[in-house]
Amino acid sequence: MADNRSEKNKDKYYHISTVANIYDVHPQTLRLYEREGLLKPSRSKGNTRLYSEDDLEQLEFILNLTRDLGVNLAGVEVVMNMRQKMETIEKEVNEFLNYIRIEFFEGREEEFEIKKDSIVRINPTKIVKIEKKETYRKK
Repeated sequence: MADNRSEKNKDKYYHISTVANIYDVHPQTLRLYEREGLLKPSRSKGNTRLYSEDDLEQLEFILNLTRDLGVNLAGVEVVMNMRQKMETIEKEVNEFLNYIRIEFFEGREEEFEIKKDSIVRINPTKIVKIEKKETYRKK
């Protein structure tokens, strides 16, 4: 669809009719997505909807769910909320890992290098199978 957009188009905005033509959807569908809170285009001074590149990416995600996967709008909302929560969790985990790296490892690199080199490595030995001789007892 619009995958080949370049970085210079990041500040570009599109009118509702242009977006409807690009993605082969009716403008009323785009208005419905906005009413449902799935899309949030910005507005011009004349109150015209202006779709940014981020809005178009969001629309592509919505259309992928509805057209290709058969998800209804309530399901799209659930998926989008879960996606947003996952992104938040991922951000928090990365911040936590960065905190741990700074708190516990920064400035102590030499100490960890010494400990890494202090591990004694033993070459594996060959296992020799010893056959047990059967001994017979006399009764």
